[in-house]
Amino acid sequence: MMDHAVLGQVALGYCPMVDRQRVVTGTRLTVFPERPDAAPDPDALLAAIHEVWPTAEAGAKPTLSLNLAGEAMLRRMLQANPGAQTMVEVPAFMAADTANTAGLQALRATGATLVIKGRPLAPLPAALLPLFTHCIVELEEDRRTSPVAPAGIARTVTTIQAGLRNSADFEKAYQLGAAAVLGWTWDDPLPKPSGRNSVPSDIKTVMDLINGVDKEEPVPKLEAVLRRDPTLAFRLMRYLNSPAFGLAVEINSFGHALMLLGYQRLKRWLALLLASSAKGANARPVMYAAVRRGLLMEELAREHGDAETRSEMFICGVFSLLDRLLQQPMAELLPTVPVPERVAQALRGEGGPYTPFLELVQAIEDARAYDIREKSEQLLLGPAVVNRAVLSALRAARQLDG
Repeated sequence: MMDHAVLGQVALGYCPMVDRQRVVTGTRLTVFPERPDAAPDPDALLAAIHEVWPTAEAGAKPTLSLNLAGEAMLRRMLQANPGAQTMVEVPAFMAADTANTAGLQALRATGATLVIKGRPLAPLPAALLPLFTHCIVELEEDRRTSPVAPAGIARTVTTIQAGLRNSADFEKAYQLGAAAVLGWTWDDPLPKPSGRNSVPSDIKTVMDLINGVDKEEPVPKLEAVLRRDPTLAFRLMRYLNSPAFGLAVEINSFGHALMLLGYQRLKRWLALLLASSAKGANARPVMYAAVRRGLLMEELAREHGDAETRSEMFICGVFSLLDRLLQQPMAELLPTVPVPERVAQALRGEGGPYTPFLELVQAIEDARAYDIREKSEQLLLGPAVVNRAVLSALRAARQLDG
């Protein structure tokens, strides 16, 4: 990620866009100006964002929803060119203001997809109706009615429900007609003790590999474990050969990977493989979060941490959602997977040096601007450092997803 001065002038948050099949189809990136009245240069902001979401040809399905949490910043964006990869969220009150009609028409002409955010108090000007393809309705706005297109919006507009915090609200939104939702399921109850004495065979294979790598067992013994599940072997090779890994040569075997990477670096990617072994459609958004948590915590450690610290923080981020992914309490899982004590402290909720970083990541996921700033300051991390880490992690995660 290149240095962009604008990254010192904003705070960033993100969450997934999840369709009715529980597939994560995009990311909502929320941008807060450092001051409410500030309007950072939109072209500079887009240059940084396009390192993660490159501009695409007209007609490409957008995978980024850009939520600019500042009127002055959004007004400047009307003069920019976000590209066809981008949905730009426009608050209803701004869309209804005829002074913005020409700017919105020009923005749509660049290829950007326009999304109206909230319920207009009056019908939109007729010239604007064809410009909007989606409507985002916050859950709190929508408690008494179904999430259909609000009055004053074309009935062909697709509705996206935002502000969701649990699986029940996800399901209700889909049943009432929402095409997608924006949010997390962090308010779902944590798994209760399972009493299970075994785990699925593919998960056990990955756990055995992690244990073997942790003990630095010889390659033939580790390869014998991996041969139990050819599908896992394929997935691991796919991860290791992804652009996110940045290797100059193609890895063609577990032994080759170990020779190039070493035990500790390989262990990080086995942690990612374990997190991605979760079953069921409802696990997909959690896997999306786990991958990004690991990558983001690793990036946050890059400024001051050594290789060991970065590796541990990666594992801490990925494993912080392991209980939700595998539907077993953390107390049952931790004895089966070797993690460093500093990681275990954070996962058990006992504090330790990694907990403040994990709390910062959670604030970024929830787009809580005040908490992002407060927790960044506690860690002596400037906004540019944090935002560069966010965008670097999101770019690496997209490369892995591809």
